[in-house]
Amino acid sequence: MTLAFVFPGQGSQSIGMLQESAEAVAPTFEEASDALGYDLWRLIQEGPEARLNETEFTQPALLTASVALWRIWIQHGAQPAYLAGHSLGEYSALVAAGVVSLREGVQMVQTRGQLMQAAVPIGEGGMAAVMGLSDDAIVEACQKASEATDLGQVQAANLNAPGQVVISGTSEALAVAIELCKTAGAKRAIPLNVSAPFHSELMRPAAEQLAMSLEDFQFQPPKIPIVQNVLASDCVDPETIKQNLITQMYSAVRWTESVEFLASAGVTDVVECGPGKVLTGLNRRIDKALRAHNIDSRESALSVNLGAV
Repeated sequence: MTLAFVFPGQGSQSIGMLQESAEAVAPTFEEASDALGYDLWRLIQEGPEARLNETEFTQPALLTASVALWRIWIQHGAQPAYLAGHSLGEYSALVAAGVVSLREGVQMVQTRGQLMQAAVPIGEGGMAAVMGLSDDAIVEACQKASEATDLGQVQAANLNAPGQVVISGTSEALAVAIELCKTAGAKRAIPLNVSAPFHSELMRPAAEQLAMSLEDFQFQPPKIPIVQNVLASDCVDPETIKQNLITQMYSAVRWTESVEFLASAGVTDVVECGPGKVLTGLNRRIDKALRAHNIDSRESALSVNLGAV
């Protein structure tokens, strides 16, 4: 048996998450709150929900929740062979691998969230989920929409699983791409309730600002290899890891290929570590031979039977 741990991205947050694990995760949340300057635990338990769903608060909340569960697991479980994370989740993987501290991680993603939200005025960009259409057909639809006069750009942003892709771009180009995908035979093509066109070229100015921000942090070599979104393969060089985080801001999350890489590297069991079960579902669709597990509470961290306790 060979393990990989993967960490969820934005959208897995909810009011009350980890409530049943409050005592076990308290030290991790106290550490993060001290770094951020506000009570992060109180925010995820009491809300308001609208605030938790603001990108600059969502990202530290999910990272801290994921790292708290990782810390519970690693006290009794086996160390995985690989780590990976979906978009924001890649930063959780960095903390788990010792590339940066939790304190540094939450500060990074708070800034990242602020930059992503500020990059495009609300209403001028968005994202949409396209299901039941090949990746190539979706990319072609996005290219055609982007070439239309004065509509701006749209591109594949999250290659989540076969037949499930998220596209991102200006509102006008996105609307055209949705119709082109439907015409091409997509089962569904629907706008998502997000506040900005993440992982698109519209995020490039934010990425340039993130690059300057990350210069304040010293990255360490990972104790566990990390499969990065933009490579869909592992990376252990600290400076390259940092540069890939910058590129990730305006590039596609290659999740399907990342999971396929894990399988090709001999991984047999993939554990989603964090709130929700989004990645668990995607991973099962990508490769049914991989055994999928989920750790979203102290109880599940202690009870998941991987022959490692």
